Formats: sequence, structure tokens, C-alpha cells
Amino acid sequence: MFVLSLALVTTASQSVDKVRIVAMGDSTTAGTPAFKSPREAPPGGSGDVSSQYAYWLMKAHPEWEVINQGINGQRSDEIHARFEDDVVARKPAVVVIIAGVNDVYQGRGVEHVKAELTAMYRRAQEAGIKVVAGSIIPYDTATADQNARMHAINDWIAAQPAADPNIRFADTRAAVAAPGSSDRLASSPDGLHPDPAGYRKMADTIGRVILEWLRA
Repeated sequence: MFVLSLALVTTASQSVDKVRIVAMGDSTTAGTPAFKSPREAPPGGSGDVSSQYAYWLMKAHPEWEVINQGINGQRSDEIHARFEDDVVARKPAVVVIIAGVNDVYQGRGVEHVKAELTAMYRRAQEAGIKVVAGSIIPYDTATADQNARMHAINDWIAAQPAADPNIRFADTRAAVAAPGSSDRLASSPDGLHPDPAGYRKMADTIGRVILEWLRA
């Protein structure tokens, strides 16, 4: 009887194990402007929880644990600098990386962003973590030059899976862009970030790619 009970406990424990996913990035990962991530406002974050794609991923997939490690305003080099502690140390199955918009906003070049993203992609591979590489999403006040740099970075990101089998691409820009205008947000409270409906669309796009990884 004891052996049977122990087996049941073990089975029950295994059934509630969750797939760990880390969401790594800047404000559009954190959930700005309506939500501050747990990384910004520990331990659980603050604000409207639906204003983050991590919330919508877990709403659709209760079997996933999505850890929001977004920090508003950070460039790709700043995100890279905390990659070891915020991603590798947590040993996720998958990391979602969306970075580069603040580099563009602050005048950094395309090659700078590509170098930082490459370093994060490689570190994830070394650690045995699958990568979902998201595209930089638009903001309504971007200049023609800023949009050109964002498109150049996104084109490069989209091409990475062909060269690196540890990467899959999620077109998060297309998910939140206005119909017929890839350089503007479909809906936004501030012209810079998605509203909860936009974060949900990001989650839908990212979730499909995560499922591809988990089924592979």
C-alpha cells in the first residue's frame, strides 16, 4: 500500500511540472506603460497584469511558467549584460529575446544591435536553451531613419534560423502593427507601446513558435 501511494504522489508531482520560459527584453517585454515587470517591481510586478505578453502566454498555456525579465528603457547591450543572471541561471527550456528598439531610439547603429543579439543567441545555445527571436515592434514617432534601422535589424533577425538551428523567428512587429502600416502600432495608450490587446497579439505569435519548439 505504501509503494502504491508513493507512486501516486510521484505521478501527481510530475503532472504539475511546468515548462519554464524566460521573456527577456526591454519595455515591450516588461509591459510598459501599464505594467512594471517583476524585474522592475519585485517580487511580483505591479499594475495591469494583462499589459504584458507573459501574462497572455500563461493564460493560454497554464502548463507554462513564463518569467518576465523585461526592463523599460534598456538597450541590447544592457539586456546582454544581465543575460547570465536573468536567463541562464534560471535554466529555462526556451528564452524569448526582443531587443534593439532603444538602441535605435538612442542613435545606435544596426551592427551594434546585431553583435549584442548574436552574443545572446550564442550564449543560449551554449546553455542548452532554445531561442525565440522576436522582431522589434514599431513606435509611432519613429523617423524614417529609425524605421529603416529597425527594418534592417528585423530582416537580419528573420534570417538567423537559416544559419542557426537553435533559433526560431517570431514576427512580433507584424503582430502589433497597424493594418497596411508596419511602422505604426495598431493600438497604443502612448504611441510607443502596445495596449493589452497588442500584448495579447504578441503572445499569440510568440506562443505558436514556442509550441513549435516544444513539439520538435
